[in-house]
Amino acid sequence: MATEEKDSNSKLENVEVALTKGEQFIEKNQKKLSIIAIGILALVLGIYAANRFYLIPLDEKAQSQIFMAEQNFAKDSFELALTGDGNFPGFLEIIDEYAITKTANLAQYYSGISFLRTGKYEESIENLKSFSCSDPLLEPIKYGAMGDAYSELGDSENALKNYLKAINVSKNELTSPVYIMKAAQLLESLERYTEAIELYTKIKLEYRKSEEMREIEKYISRAQVRAGIQID
Repeated sequence: MATEEKDSNSKLENVEVALTKGEQFIEKNQKKLSIIAIGILALVLGIYAANRFYLIPLDEKAQSQIFMAEQNFAKDSFELALTGDGNFPGFLEIIDEYAITKTANLAQYYSGISFLRTGKYEESIENLKSFSCSDPLLEPIKYGAMGDAYSELGDSENALKNYLKAINVSKNELTSPVYIMKAAQLLESLERYTEAIELYTKIKLEYRKSEEMREIEKYISRAQVRAGIQID
């Protein structure tokens, strides 16, 4: 009992010593700590003020400016969507004028697709790379479009890499089968038939309700013949 009491007292003394040292540190550095606290508070208030009084109004203005470019995009008028019509700005001007807004970020996506549709593949890749997204449909489309652009440029390695990203970043019935087919067909063109068959089979097993499922047996059989696989 005496030993336990002694240990308990020793622990209490250690705690008291630690508290005393802490108090001494605070007292000694009170001015510095106050400056740090004020700095943190000023930073928080500054971020709030920047968002409330600058970024939010700026983004609202960008939203009011982008609608005509979006309409031109919907009508497949991609050049007009990119450059504007003289009265309303195009996506490229939105990106320049409102660079730090969410609307400008979305304009990067629209620009990337517009450049892809007009045959400007390097510009398409550049804009799509700048587009930040976590949307379960837009993100795979971003990588799939980059895959298309790299494919058009003859860069099969990067095309395949982006198709695979499009497949894996968000698995869904709408986009995944599309990019699985593109990746598989690209693998066939590279004579990587076994990998192509694996992807075609993935559609057969996991995306049975997809449009791509309708003729999947034809693609599997073709790849098997090319691979020299005996078909029963």
